[in-house]
Amino acid sequence: MKINNLMKKLAIMAVIVTLGVSLVACGGSAQNKASEAKAGKSALDKDEIVVGLDDTFVPMGFKNESGDIVGFDVDLANAVGKKLNKKIKFQPIDWSMKETELDNGNIDLIWNGYSITDERKQKVEFSKPYLNNTQVIVTLADSNIKTKSDLKGKKVGAQNGSTAVDAVEKEADLMKSFNGGKLVTFEDNNAALMDLEAKRLDAIVVDEILARYYMKARGQEKYKILTENFGSEQYGVGIKKGDTKFVEAFNKALNEVIADGTAGEISKKWFEQDIVIK
Repeated sequence: MKINNLMKKLAIMAVIVTLGVSLVACGGSAQNKASEAKAGKSALDKDEIVVGLDDTFVPMGFKNESGDIVGFDVDLANAVGKKLNKKIKFQPIDWSMKETELDNGNIDLIWNGYSITDERKQKVEFSKPYLNNTQVIVTLADSNIKTKSDLKGKKVGAQNGSTAVDAVEKEADLMKSFNGGKLVTFEDNNAALMDLEAKRLDAIVVDEILARYYMKARGQEKYKILTENFGSEQYGVGIKKGDTKFVEAFNKALNEVIADGTAGEISKKWFEQDIVIK
């Protein structure tokens, strides 16, 4: 009896050990699959490339009166897509979540006046720069604000998740002097500009490319751009971290679009001059 009991116990233990090993193996396999899924294939292997954008960012990528997504970056993306022999799909996203959307594989590119910064380089791969930009201070034409120091005690706005916010936050002492001790942030620049027009804000910090296009459309006499600004930057296209295969192919296609004059013509269409970085 004792031998039979011992044999039963040994058999049960053997089953438990076997199950344990199987579970560990399955768990390891699941983890490996999850890791592989996260790493993913290169976007270059896809037939359709999904571009994530803020669809209110004129003139780079925005919805027109007919509800179609248009803009400089939209035209440029389509031109590059042809060189890559890829279909381009435009996907509006929450701009503050752009890097997360890219990392999760919901989009393949961040392309919408996306400024190149050291902080962002930690999260994404960047294409070569293709446009220069400056973070400018915009006020209403009759405002008594003439310099950065005049922003003390004023309500200053910017788009959440934008490099305008980053640029202002670098000048912490100045920002603390604002009304409320911080920026008033908005989901998009259009909302910030509307609050400026309604005088709920005294100034906004925004991309110069957007500001000048907006001012031209709404009446340049209504606004002014201060001489002082929050620094210059360059636009690039965000590609998933580690996808160097796509970066190389993308830059080659972008260079071809610039070299054959297509990018220059697109620039003239939207800015009345060729401002593309050669």
